[in-house]
Amino acid sequence: MTPPVTDHFNGKTFFNPGRRADAGLLDVLRWQFNRQRTPWPRWVEISPSPLPATPQDGGVAATWVNHSTFLLQTAQGSLLTDPVFSDRVGPVSWAGPRRVHAPGVAFGALPRIDVVLLSHDHYDHCDLPSLRRLAREHQPQFIAPLGHRALLAGAGATRIIELDWWQAHQPWAGFTVTLTPTQHWSRRSIGGTNRRLWGGFYLHTGTRRVWFLGDSGYDETLFREIGRRCGAPDLALIPIGAYEPRWFMQAAHMNPEEAVRTHHDAGAQRSVAMHWGTFQLTDEGREEPAHALRQARNAAGLAGEKFLTLAPGESLVA
Repeated sequence: MTPPVTDHFNGKTFFNPGRRADAGLLDVLRWQFNRQRTPWPRWVEISPSPLPATPQDGGVAATWVNHSTFLLQTAQGSLLTDPVFSDRVGPVSWAGPRRVHAPGVAFGALPRIDVVLLSHDHYDHCDLPSLRRLAREHQPQFIAPLGHRALLAGAGATRIIELDWWQAHQPWAGFTVTLTPTQHWSRRSIGGTNRRLWGGFYLHTGTRRVWFLGDSGYDETLFREIGRRCGAPDLALIPIGAYEPRWFMQAAHMNPEEAVRTHHDAGAQRSVAMHWGTFQLTDEGREEPAHALRQARNAAGLAGEKFLTLAPGESLVA
């Protein structure tokens, strides 16, 4: 069923009102022929911590698995954001960027997953092998932006909720998931550009507010609006990586300085960095986003505990 025409859907494709975030073919070729990639380590050993106990006081335990994958544990149930457990992210299992560290939580160590939140269809966020295994072993409810139903059904999902920007769904009584706008784009194949919507997720647990931003370029007006409409988040999960070169990546991926602005724009009490350190997608070095975040934090006078980087498998409770 085709969605109605809106300020971000023209009847055929989705778009960002007022600007474009997807790059044209000439821009892609210019980047590929002029790349100056900082080398990454081939492999990084990690030492995951045990999972925390599920909070029973209305809190949320957030564990960074890798990239944009978080395990969120609440008294009502457990959620996964953009689950990626494969060795590579790409159209086939033997191609695409390879991970440089193991998932911070092994798939087999996950608690029962009740809800999967999928922000958009890019391979580093929408990993079909991981989604298939989740559908088979956990039978969760999948919540995604408009246009993802067929893709998810093909992965074996049977409980699928599609949302437009600002629409909300209650997986449990007193727990609301709202799809928030982001400045991004979608494509998994030639001819499939922007056929599926993208977004972030704002969770109201009853006593806590958690904002999983998804992928986005920086947009002060949009992020301030999200804070006004949904409330200041107790915890914001904000991307800081895949941002170089800026002339090419700026429209779709924020850098650490912009991530700190986003933290302030939304009025977040505390933020955690994501979308860095797992897959080399762009030109910056593996540790550069974390270093740049510290510099941006210091320049903004923001205390370190207000915007954290976690090690894979590390958790905090909001």
